Amino acid sequence: MQLYNTLSRRLEPFEPAGPVVRLYVCGVTPYDTTHLGHARCYVVFDLLQRALRYYGHRVRYIQNITDIDDDILRKAREVGVPWDELGNRWLAVYRADVEALNLLPPAVWPRATREIPAMVEIAQALVARGHAYVREGHVYFRVRSAPDFGALCGWSRARMIARLREERFDPDDPRKEDPLDILMWQPSAPDEPAWPSPWGPGRPGWHIECTTMAYRHLGPTIDIHGGGEDLIFSHHESERVQAESFTGVRPFVRFWMYAGTVYFDGAKMSKSLGNLVLVRDLLRRYSADAVRLYLARCHYRQAFTWDEAQLAEAAALVEQLRRAAAVEQARTPALVGADPPADDPPVPRARLHDGPTAEYRARFEAALDADLDTPAAVELLAELASVIERGGAHAGEQAALLVELSEVLGLRLLDQPGTRWPDY
Repeated sequence: MQLYNTLSRRLEPFEPAGPVVRLYVCGVTPYDTTHLGHARCYVVFDLLQRALRYYGHRVRYIQNITDIDDDILRKAREVGVPWDELGNRWLAVYRADVEALNLLPPAVWPRATREIPAMVEIAQALVARGHAYVREGHVYFRVRSAPDFGALCGWSRARMIARLREERFDPDDPRKEDPLDILMWQPSAPDEPAWPSPWGPGRPGWHIECTTMAYRHLGPTIDIHGGGEDLIFSHHESERVQAESFTGVRPFVRFWMYAGTVYFDGAKMSKSLGNLVLVRDLLRRYSADAVRLYLARCHYRQAFTWDEAQLAEAAALVEQLRRAAAVEQARTPALVGADPPADDPPVPRARLHDGPTAEYRARFEAALDADLDTPAAVELLAELASVIERGGAHAGEQAALLVELSEVLGLRLLDQPGTRWPDY
């Protein structure tokens, strides 16, 4: 499988570094509802997981919860509810949405607020090694201690500073040695939650949260780190240099992968702009399979603009796939689903190529191998459904294959059981 690595800016052959693929994807900040931009990102990495499992890899998937953050605190003040109550309310909505979309659950779904002692320990270590410094109860990562800061985004210094202003991370903070230095810890305001630290009660910065959770749950080197492309800078650039400076191990991430942005009427779909297409609204009118197929018909690295007519086309294709799948109700043994036990051997790839359906399977796999080319995979399924509908000696076997390959895209053509996520 060839995957595009944003750090190297090229396609590279992917093989896990060890017996389990370590995958980390930045999760939601639960202060508002789940929109199509969220769904696009998490469906992309669900498709990646399913493809890896289809090939016999074991996957340890971590998706974090950023449940303490400036945005949560700001929103809680606006609506007049406690910050933690607000987070739990929207986490319940998010969980219902991702279960409805049949997204595979993470092995661990860590909350930032439960990992703060570890964040403090990492910040202390970085201060002790000269990678960070303390000013008036604030702790900053010293970017000049990481000579390759900016390698992930490839931006100029001026562009990075401008981006910090857009994100409301103050590059003009007089306590900073450098405008790009990364806030890792800050004193809490009187109406904000606080946790103990050597620098006084306070709360962590955003970037140290993911640095810590990724390291704690996956170790010093991750196979794949994912998220929306808007996280490349400042979040992932900061996360990367903090982790490598703390562990001394490089690379922190072997493959950086990003889902393209979703637009609505020419502007990025975002909570701050309010130009949202809500997942729960879509699921009242379309099946989860239709939403997933709509998203899979655009390559994961491409930006796209919301178009309900295209979603309606995806819904019609789902109905065609369902009719074809019904030709043969018997299913082949599934190669996707929950994590297999650690001692399960991988499925030998050679056994996946035999019988009269070999051509379709080979073409489907070629699409997956080409940087997760799900649009080509979807077209193959549509072609296979048309062949099945015309009838033939192998229609039953072809229908069974259609169901199996559709499961790799997370579809449930025969109304198979959906996923259940852990408690938050």
